[in-house]
Amino acid sequence: MDGQRDEQHDDADDRDAPAAGGDLPRPNGRWAALAGPLRRIGLIGAVLAVALAGAVLGVLAGGRVDTDIGPFRANLSISPARDGGTTVDIPPLGALLLDSHDGPTHLTVRLGALDQGRTEALLDDPASISRASQSAVEDVRSGIMRLGLRTLGASLLVTLILAGLIFRNSRRTAWAGGLALLFTAGSLGTAAATLRPQAIEEPRYEGLLVNAPAIVGDARRIANDYTKYAEQLQRLVGNVSQLYTTVSALPVYEPAPGTTRVLHVSDMHLNPTGWQLIRTVVEQFGIDVVIDTGDITDWGSEPEASFVGSISLLKKPYVFIRGNHDSGKTAAAVARQSNAIVLDNSTTTVAGLTIAGIGDPRFTPDKNTSPAGSGLTPQVADQVVGAGIDLAATVRASPRPVNIALVHDPASAGPLSGTCPLVLAGHTHSRQVSKLPQAPGQQPTTLMVEGSTGGAGLRGLEGEKPTPLSMSVLYFDQQKMLQAYDTITVGGTGQAQVNLERRLVENPTAGAPPSGTPTPTPTPTG
Repeated sequence: MDGQRDEQHDDADDRDAPAAGGDLPRPNGRWAALAGPLRRIGLIGAVLAVALAGAVLGVLAGGRVDTDIGPFRANLSISPARDGGTTVDIPPLGALLLDSHDGPTHLTVRLGALDQGRTEALLDDPASISRASQSAVEDVRSGIMRLGLRTLGASLLVTLILAGLIFRNSRRTAWAGGLALLFTAGSLGTAAATLRPQAIEEPRYEGLLVNAPAIVGDARRIANDYTKYAEQLQRLVGNVSQLYTTVSALPVYEPAPGTTRVLHVSDMHLNPTGWQLIRTVVEQFGIDVVIDTGDITDWGSEPEASFVGSISLLKKPYVFIRGNHDSGKTAAAVARQSNAIVLDNSTTTVAGLTIAGIGDPRFTPDKNTSPAGSGLTPQVADQVVGAGIDLAATVRASPRPVNIALVHDPASAGPLSGTCPLVLAGHTHSRQVSKLPQAPGQQPTTLMVEGSTGGAGLRGLEGEKPTPLSMSVLYFDQQKMLQAYDTITVGGTGQAQVNLERRLVENPTAGAPPSGTPTPTPTPTG
């Protein structure tokens, strides 16, 4: 009744209001006949717009719930989208993308921390894994039902508040709320009506999970042989549970607010999987700067230069030195990237770190100078050591103390002893940490040699086992001294192992080498 009186009052005001100033003529009969319908069309459009805006804002503000899925604490959220679908986010491993439904709603499932008690129960009682897989389905169904109801409620509430503020009319506010409820329910209903449960058999992977198909096999074969899949799934769940449990038990190192995180990569050798791994680690570990110690390509040819375009996608400073497989054109292509810095017997300061670097003096992309057959003649040895001597002179002449020196071949590192606390290298495709021989009266220097972030490219397939993909995250304190580092290793081509080890640095101000027994993650066997 109040709405009807308000509407009648509004219409009466429109009819009875005199022309402004009393001098303007009233509309003639023709225009008066059109004014009413036009006004109603405008009101309808305004109510629709407010209802749609309220529905979208309500979904964004309230379309999320926290729930337990098996041993995980998970967050479910709905957001407006054009094509629907579901994203299962599993930090820091990556995400699964499922074409699960159509419609203007996208579901995101973000798996968070493990419940310690539930995880230990899974590890102690293998039979509980089967029970957990069954209860997980119910957990997901219950969480989605609560998410849908919460989304509907939030959409209605936000729309009523918004319409009330705009219209100050109970009838129009009620219409806007009803339409928002209809929009939201229709979107959720479309998703439910187009649900494709088989989408779980054909996921797309991002991040470290790109290797997941190697664990569980081809999707069609899984669908045809559920028993075998169930056995593999039990092993996978057990491994993932152990992985998260072990990571939580790593040596305690809480990076201070001023900590600088550096990602060290090397020897990509044109492997695109390496870029996927780098992007995931940069995002999940909050990396401040990426350091690449060379051999980003295989032959240094001009067509290979397009491979370095992924550098700009990282949105982080990228410090590069040329390896023996990188040509001058390769270095120029890297330098053209907006976030890249190419060092060649020069220094730069990035994220508070002063870094010196020099490219490999050789350009020898043939196998005779690969790590498998080094071909290190006396003449080549003089070149390699000479590069270290040149860089050592540059470091000593630097107006700012150098925190990190970069060489491609660790054979160049010797002359750098005592000039800086840390030298990073690559080339050998094998990770190694050691102390350089210390000269009397000079500071100690640690040499860290990275493995191949690209699994040595095609060369990685020449041995009995494929070369793993490796990289390291280095943590520097406010004084730019190395405090700790994480080594990340992913199984080579055709394998799916993921290994993470953390090492703490004892007495970092004295340049002591990393010590202590590392705490490795278990290696999933599939």
